[in-house]
Parts: sequence; C-alpha cells; structure tokens
Amino acid sequence: MTLPRRRFLRDTAAAALLSRFTAGAATRDPRGTGGLHLASFQFDATPPPGHACCGGWIRPVEAVDDPLEGLGIVLVGAGAPIVLCTLDWTGLLNESHLAWRTGLAAAAGTTPDRVALHTVHQHNAPLVCAAAQRLLDTQPDLPRSHDPAFVAAVLARAQDALRAALPRAEPVTHVAFASTPVREVAANRRVARGPDGRITAMRGSSCRDPRLLALPEGEIDPLLRTIAYYSGQRKLAACHTYATHPMSYYGDGRVSADFCGLARRRLQLAEPNCRHLYFTGCAGDIAAGRYNDGSPAARRRLTDRVHAALVAAGAALRPEPLGTLDWRTREVFAEPNPELAHAALRELLAPRREAPVFRMRPAFKLAFLERCTRRQPFALSALHLNGFAALHLPAEPFVAYQLGAQTLAGRPVAVAAYGDCGPWYLPTSGEHAGGGYEVDYAFAAPGIDGTLREAMRGLLA
Repeated sequence: MTLPRRRFLRDTAAAALLSRFTAGAATRDPRGTGGLHLASFQFDATPPPGHACCGGWIRPVEAVDDPLEGLGIVLVGAGAPIVLCTLDWTGLLNESHLAWRTGLAAAAGTTPDRVALHTVHQHNAPLVCAAAQRLLDTQPDLPRSHDPAFVAAVLARAQDALRAALPRAEPVTHVAFASTPVREVAANRRVARGPDGRITAMRGSSCRDPRLLALPEGEIDPLLRTIAYYSGQRKLAACHTYATHPMSYYGDGRVSADFCGLARRRLQLAEPNCRHLYFTGCAGDIAAGRYNDGSPAARRRLTDRVHAALVAAGAALRPEPLGTLDWRTREVFAEPNPELAHAALRELLAPRREAPVFRMRPAFKLAFLERCTRRQPFALSALHLNGFAALHLPAEPFVAYQLGAQTLAGRPVAVAAYGDCGPWYLPTSGEHAGGGYEVDYAFAAPGIDGTLREAMRGLLA
C-alpha cells in the first residue's frame, strides 16, 4: 500500500529525527541509558453526540461533562523507541488494539512490541472491537458498538500528536518510584457468597444495598504507585497506577473521565510542566461500590481521595540517577472458554424480543473465538528502571494477579491492566468455580491463569 505523500513525509521526518537519539544503539548494550530522552503527547478522544457508550448497550452520548483524553510518553535512545499510552475509553479489543499499537509504532519509528497501550475503562466512553462490529453489521436493527470513522480519526490524531512531540524530547537523567495507600475507594465486589462458595450477589461500581455495604472490603491492593522521569531537578512525566473500576456512575449518556480521570486532571493542572498518565491496575474484581452510592457527591469524594493519594505519592518521590533500563516482552496465546459455543452465539445475534444488549454481547464473544482461531497473541511487557518495574497486562485481570506480581518481582512493581481487552475478564483459575458475573464474561479458558503467571515470571525475573 502506498502511503499518502503527507503521511510519508511526516514519517520520514520522524525517522530522521529519531536517528539523532538512536545512533549507535545497535552497538550499545540495550540497557544503555546515557542518551535516553522523553517526549510526551496528548490528544482529544471525546466521542461526538450519538456515539455508542460501552459497546452500545447503555445510553449513547448526549452531553459531555468533561472530555476524554489520550496521553502518552515516548522513551527514545535505549534501542528502538518505547511508547506508553493510556486512553480514557472503555476498551480496545483484538485487532483494534493491534491496529492502534501498529499505528502508534509507525508514528514513533518503532515496532508494535515496544508499544504498551491501555484504556482506563470508564464506561460512558467508547468500547472498540472491529470484529464485533462486523458481526453486528449483519443485524441492521441493532445499534452500532462504535463508529469506525471516529476511531480512525482519533488514532490519526494520536499519531500526529506523537510525531509533533518527538522534536521536543528532553534528556532523562533521573527516575523515581513511590507508593501510597488510597483510603476508602477500592473494595472487592465478589464478597457475597453462599455456603458452597459461589457468588450470590455482586457489589458493583456503586451500591446502596445495606447488606452488601456491611460486608468487608475484601481482597484489594490498597496502594497507588507512581513512576516518574526527571531531567535534572525537573519532573518530565509521571505514570500512576491503581486498581479499581474507575466509575462512580454511568449509563446517563454524559461523557466523563470519572473520578480517576478527574483526579489526574486536577494534578495535571497543578503541575502543567509534567505529563501525568493514569493506568488502571488489575481491577477485574475491584470497584468503589462499598464507598459509592452512585451520586454526584460520591464522585466528588472519590475524586478527592484519589487526588490526595496522587499528591502524597508525588511528595514521596526521591529521584535517583538513571542506571538501567530494560524492556521485556512476552507473547501468550489464549484458549477459548469451553462454554463458548460458536453456533449458539450466532443464534443469539438473530432478532429476538430481548433487549439489544443480550444480542450484542455475543458478538464480542464471537470476535474472541475468531481471534483464537487465527492465533493472534496477546502482548505483555515490562519496563525495568533501576530497582523497580512497570508491568503491562491485557484485559481485566483479578487483583490477585497484581498482588502476585509483587511476589514474583521481589521489588516494587506498578501494574497496568486493560491493555488488549479481547478476553474481557481474567479470573484466577480458582475463582471459576465461584461463578458470578465476572466468570460469566470470562472468554478465555481457566488455563489462562497459568499462562499469564508464567509470562509474568519471565517478564519480572
């Protein structure tokens, strides 16, 4: 395929610019950091009126309370460029996630395996799976899950922002890691169980049931973790991770980055010369329901609490000279959950009296089955800096994976999940027997537990 002349010239110019930073990289130790530079970029990702939210089964966009953004950094000068990017969307799945990683890689002059792309997972936001939409196109009475033209336009915007940022790349001399507890935000939603251990009710993103509110917080990771990059005394960028579903309320057609996005943006306004990125950790079974009644007042309280933790982590940062940088990747393959039957799912797409959601969700399961058939892998990665690391995982893993990462590494690890969201939930193998919503929408077979942990071990060893 021939590139449009303007795009070709932009990519050629970017490649020439990158050669300034990467000259000699092939003959250096790949961990060499003497020439490391950082560029940051930002782009608008707000969907237009009428666009689907959360895959099309909640109310579409009617108004924008606050915009959605994409934010990223590019690390240049230690081998091929490394791109870290986070997007205020519900999810990017399967071939759509790969297309975005490929597009960002082209703009940065690198390869897709050196791009870690994550969504924050707000629900009044786009959920994008091109394969699912093709299946939905066979049912013209169903709403669209997303607008492909809008998604393509946002990706082009992201590429332009990344290219424009490269000439402003600044040297990285120091890095820092800090963690701090977040008070009264996260709680496990799988705490209501019967005598047999099976889930009887879910304490969701919001909750007003006194019985569920009285149940304990359950297993969580209470820590917000921050990795920061400095040029001398000046903080260039900070990447924050915390494990909770980031919704206070949704389904009203009002676009919002919600409490995690609002907290990050408040910090960004206070520190305009530092690019702040927020990543959601392993929150498949974690939400704010124990501390959230779904009201605007609760959103404000949750925003304040996350913001307080962001500020506290920033105050605890102690920059140290950058010594080592190591980028590691692993590709893993998932087997489909044996309960997913292709013929039965196809039948569920057909016109019926049920609400559209019950016909649309099967399309996402079918898209995952197609992915497994063509053996498209999932990309996991880890960035090691001095004595700490950032781990990048797909989908919605249960928090046990995040807690396990700390043990595997034996040193501080900031975990970002919601990369390629193709499998939806990733329970631990033991939780499959408990059933519940998260298990019903776990598209991969239980064996993915061992596959993920083995890959994590290799990435963090």
